[in-house]
Amino acid sequence: MSNLGNQLVSNVFKALSHPTRLQIVRLLKEKPLCVCEILPQIESEQSNTSQHLSVLKNQGIVDSTRDGLMVIYRIINPDVYQMIDIAENIILKQIEETKSSLAKVKL
Repeated sequence: MSNLGNQLVSNVFKALSHPTRLQIVRLLKEKPLCVCEILPQIESEQSNTSQHLSVLKNQGIVDSTRDGLMVIYRIINPDVYQMIDIAENIILKQIEETKSSLAKVKL
């Protein structure tokens, strides 16, 4: 992969690396939501939430449409959830390996 390709992939990972953005992406898994529906479910102010949504939008993870005064956000490509699942599986394997190593040390 080229340096540009590596940079683009890195940018997607950076966008998903913040806990609040990851939480927003998880909330949008069920259905598109407006900011007014996202805010009560996360611990963030509207301005911060809008900034996080902007980062996700700039990286092509979410898209938005206007419905009157509301801006509705949705996930563009649900493959993003496979990335999250893979990361969670890596973490779970690391935890299991650590537990196994600790159990061997205790013996």
